[in-house]
Amino acid sequence: MRVSKKKLLGKASTKKPLRKASAKAQSAMEYLMTYGWAILIISVVLAALFQLGVFNPMTFAPKAPPGACQVFRPNGPYTTSFINLEGICSGELPQYIALFNGQNSYISISSGPILNYDPVTLSAWVYPIGYTLGMILLNTTRSCSTGGYLRWYYYELNGAICSNSAQFNIFYGEPQSSWYYVVETYDGNTQKLYINGNLVGSNTLSITPLVTQGMNIGESVFCGQPFNGSIANVQIYNTSLSANEIQALYLEGIGGAPIDLQHLVAWWPLNGNANDYSGNGNNGQINNVNFVSNWWNRYSYTPP
Repeated sequence: MRVSKKKLLGKASTKKPLRKASAKAQSAMEYLMTYGWAILIISVVLAALFQLGVFNPMTFAPKAPPGACQVFRPNGPYTTSFINLEGICSGELPQYIALFNGQNSYISISSGPILNYDPVTLSAWVYPIGYTLGMILLNTTRSCSTGGYLRWYYYELNGAICSNSAQFNIFYGEPQSSWYYVVETYDGNTQKLYINGNLVGSNTLSITPLVTQGMNIGESVFCGQPFNGSIANVQIYNTSLSANEIQALYLEGIGGAPIDLQHLVAWWPLNGNANDYSGNGNNGQINNVNFVSNWWNRYSYTPP
């Protein structure tokens, strides 16, 4: 009889853990049934916020207001004595960038910066949409059809639009939904093109002295072909910057300040306006260009 009682006690003791496990499982199912929809909705909302860039670290990065950094020239435009940068010039992200619609938006500079005959450098951050990258054209006395002038930042995926002008297929095979740092230099003999700090092509080029009659940002004056996408931090220098200087500018990021103030002739950050912050007064006229503040959702620049 004693053995039998022990066996009965053993069976009863094994049922208790099973009952507890069953009760916990039932409780868990009831919890999921009660709060499952709430958990699902919260997950969907978090995913949407992540997609919108709310959790992007750029969201919390400091943003420089329009005109936060500029060149101070105590002796007036185009002078080089005692010039220096003033304001927030630490490479912070700008609050705004310029958005071009690819149809009728551009920024015109009526007189254009004063340039030397030969050496020149142009640089900008660009975000092309689609297949055309027509950004800046420095006009000379020649027309698009006759050639003989130097055309800058006017590229396409598969070849030239205008005849008899320098052309690089720099974006062939490149992803379009990306920011690029584009620099072009000319030293009087060789035209070089840099993308994200790297040399991607060069041409031996002979042109007549460059006479600036005005220029556009976002659309060429003679050839049309408006730019579709975003542009920021356009800089023009009266010299051919070195590869090391171009790499240094790239590492500064989209909010980087000019690197060679002695040769800087124009600087349009496009941070909310088309003003020239080089101290040389080459302010632009805005034509159907929007300045957007949520641009950094797609800015994922990381130094190499």
